[in-house]
Amino acid sequence: MTAFNLLSEPIRKYIRDKKWESLRPIQEASIQRIMSTDNNYILISRTASGKTEAAFLPILSKVNFKEPGVKVLYISPLIALINDQFVRVESLCEYLDVPVTKWHGEASKGAKDRLLKTPEGIVLITPESLEAMFVNKPYNVRHLFSTLEYVVIDEIHSFLGSDRGTHLQSLLSRLQKINAKKFSVIGLSATVSDANQYSELKEFLGESDYTKVIRDTTPKPINAVFKYFPGTVEELPLPLLKDLYIRTRESKVLIFPNARGRVEEVAVKLKQISEKVGGHKNYFSHHSSVDKEVREYVEFFAKNSTLQNFCISCTSTLELGIDIGNVDEVVQIDATHSIASLIQRVGRSGRREGKASNLFLYATDAWSLLQSLACWLLYQEQYIEPVYINKKPYDVMVHQLLSIVKSYSGISLPKLVEEIMGNPAFLEITLKETEEIIFHLTTIDFFEKLGNELIIGIEGEKVVNNKDFYSLFNTPVFFKVSNNGIKIGELPLSSQIRENENIYLSAKIWSIKDIDYQTKKIEVIPAKDGKKPKFFGDAADIAHMIREKMFEILSFKEQYEFLDDVAQQMIILLRSEFSSFTISDFKKERPLLDHNEKLTFYSFTSSRINRTIELILDSLNIKNTLDPQKSAFEIEGHTAEQVKTVFTNSCIEQNIDEILTGLLEGNPAIIDFSKWGKYLPICYQVKLLKEKYFDFEGCRIYLQDLKIIDNK
Repeated sequence: MTAFNLLSEPIRKYIRDKKWESLRPIQEASIQRIMSTDNNYILISRTASGKTEAAFLPILSKVNFKEPGVKVLYISPLIALINDQFVRVESLCEYLDVPVTKWHGEASKGAKDRLLKTPEGIVLITPESLEAMFVNKPYNVRHLFSTLEYVVIDEIHSFLGSDRGTHLQSLLSRLQKINAKKFSVIGLSATVSDANQYSELKEFLGESDYTKVIRDTTPKPINAVFKYFPGTVEELPLPLLKDLYIRTRESKVLIFPNARGRVEEVAVKLKQISEKVGGHKNYFSHHSSVDKEVREYVEFFAKNSTLQNFCISCTSTLELGIDIGNVDEVVQIDATHSIASLIQRVGRSGRREGKASNLFLYATDAWSLLQSLACWLLYQEQYIEPVYINKKPYDVMVHQLLSIVKSYSGISLPKLVEEIMGNPAFLEITLKETEEIIFHLTTIDFFEKLGNELIIGIEGEKVVNNKDFYSLFNTPVFFKVSNNGIKIGELPLSSQIRENENIYLSAKIWSIKDIDYQTKKIEVIPAKDGKKPKFFGDAADIAHMIREKMFEILSFKEQYEFLDDVAQQMIILLRSEFSSFTISDFKKERPLLDHNEKLTFYSFTSSRINRTIELILDSLNIKNTLDPQKSAFEIEGHTAEQVKTVFTNSCIEQNIDEILTGLLEGNPAIIDFSKWGKYLPICYQVKLLKEKYFDFEGCRIYLQDLKIIDNK
């Protein structure tokens, strides 16, 4: 029987009414499998290949929605993605008369109340909203979700290897405990190409043998052009902006800079150029600080703009699967931090079947150009960074311990231990470790013993009752930005936020007139003084393979046809800087430049290993400065031979716990990469640093194989 014939008649009617010529490959495969088994499935297929329908067509055909209770729970990493998918899923469900409900902080209270009165159909939710329900109204969780048959996780790769992913694992386990029968999980992803990640995805769902991967390997043609315009951190070069304008003025385009301020700079300056030459006015910015109504308008305009061209300068808010219609081109300004991110962004264009994606990559710095080139070449080799899974997520356990105690309004210690240790997310944390962490949380008044039960303590109440409790990521303090009572957006508090400073927001330049720190409000007026706004970007960790590929490019003389002439010359110039080194093995050899009583060691390795090397040098009182972008250490007061000896004889495990304890005591903020890590006993904070911030095992292997080549 064909996949189409396996579907229910209402769903077949939906397909006929939509005039689909055929099912997509991922849909053909998933319908056959999902309809005939109750396995978990991971559906992997490029962006805009029909993954959402690949999951919902068979689910809607298979599930009996006439039975009481919510039958399908769709979990998304973004509220915006929920709002977008709601329209697609609701359209499908109209043919079955199945209600679809959005459940998040911005969703309709009336729709939520109707669902609570009559639990049914499909619910779309974020992990944070599900957590809020567990904490504040646990009876609603059981009332709504005790008869689930399917959980669909969109953009599942965005959860993998993160605290948020561990949190989601824990929530799925807690959901399963309240269910009358076992539900199946369907994960959707566009950026998993490595077979090693299949096992990680399967483990993420907790049952490897019960989880199957369905992957559509249909290639997507991509036209790539790389251009180089030397610029500064403070401002994009005008020639770049002019070239960018000319290339995109007749297109529907998404532009991805790497910082929120630069997003605004691009939108403002392209709009200014367009106004001067009489071009279109459809230049927008889109990021989390832009007002929600403005963001939704931009998305609506793009999706419904069949005749008008547009340009949206954006952050990762438009990187994931929000459907904004047919984008002709994607522009990346300076290097992405990961290949996975590059894949997601490229996939936003050429969404029509059979149409190529177009990528323009602009670099403003030689090393950014090199990193961009490395990412692109690795992408062509179908390499994606391996996902690091923390097997002992002590910090996430702190959060879930608080959540469980709060949801029970008091629970015995044995019962709490049983709950947390029975959760697959914390499978490798021992009983002794669990009890030590619970004891510590009691000593800092996060828990209080009341008779035979633990309840939330005084300090714990402050944390649990805060609206930021539900998330696993740090939430910056945002200030509401307004002009004459009209909200423009929000900005995180930073050193840039000062009176009379200019800021970019919502594709305009504003001057700050007043800051009210008590009410967290900023009053602005349109800027007319010509003063350039400042902005700051966030650093991100780079994988070892990207840095190794950068060194490989420098070690050979291959030409790349997709680079423009200036970019070609810049790569040649970079290569010339390393021409004094004779490199025969770019995987093990690394250059050490000896110049003017100073040494520069180019490690070409991951951010985490670089931090570990820096720690080793600091612990040996070797004065050094790390340039993260170049993966280079400036070392003073030592000869090349001394440095070689240090790396050869380094015993990185010796006294490391003592060194890290001292580091935490001297600089407690170093643990701030983990929202909940600071509430752990110091010895567990040390473990967290070793697991998530440094990479001692990776560093040991790296130094063991290292051969330093100097230029003398």
